[in-house]
Amino acid sequence: MSSITFDTTAQLARAPSSPPLKLLGMEPLRAAVEYANMRLTRRWPSLPRGDGHAIVVFPGLAGAARSTRPILELCNALGYEAVDWGLGLNRGPRGDVKQWLDDLAAHVDALTSKHTTRISLIGWSLGGLYAREVAKIIPRRVRCVITLGTPFAGTPEQTNVGWMYRALNGQPLAADQALLLRLRTAPSMPTTSIYSRTDGVVAWQACLNDPLPHLENVEVVGSHLGLGFNASAHAIIADRLSRHSHRRARAPVTAA
Repeated sequence: MSSITFDTTAQLARAPSSPPLKLLGMEPLRAAVEYANMRLTRRWPSLPRGDGHAIVVFPGLAGAARSTRPILELCNALGYEAVDWGLGLNRGPRGDVKQWLDDLAAHVDALTSKHTTRISLIGWSLGGLYAREVAKIIPRRVRCVITLGTPFAGTPEQTNVGWMYRALNGQPLAADQALLLRLRTAPSMPTTSIYSRTDGVVAWQACLNDPLPHLENVEVVGSHLGLGFNASAHAIIADRLSRHSHRRARAPVTAA
């Protein structure tokens, strides 16, 4: 079973480049092992129960609802009302990024409009950037954010997915300094970054929050492609969701 290490120093040094190609090549096999381990050792009965609040789960690049199904199954089994982001295949933002993110936040707000309590957001890889940005746009609606292998503190050169992004999006994976600064800025609510030092897709240093009281970094042993069904990651998700379940403040009809 994967082990967990808590990083309390935030280790602000940034990785100079993307992970070694050797790690990238091992990703599919390692992810398959993690998936099998999750199915064989499901620990849902031993994990803390939820309070029924809504959760929106964002897939990674080239992912859709099927890829995040294990997280959705976990959250719903624990008593939450978890839903997929509802926009199909994640091809990355198109057009004006700021407007695209504003539209996504409005979509999430509408998707969870029947819930009067604050929601939680979970994002895998690129989906974690969406979760963080949506939380910053509608902060009074969000109680906590959890990301898995999300390179919010890095640069495009610190990933191995530039070619895939261009194939899906039609644009190169690039960001100006203003956008990079925006992505590095953390949400105001409790935010957990789950990462792996053996991630073969993104540099793990790019997944580290700054050392602030409401932010944390939690290391698991695993692959990037397997983080969504990593047993240790699931245990962390369950714990953090329950830890913040006391944040029951009624969500305003409109939030900014």
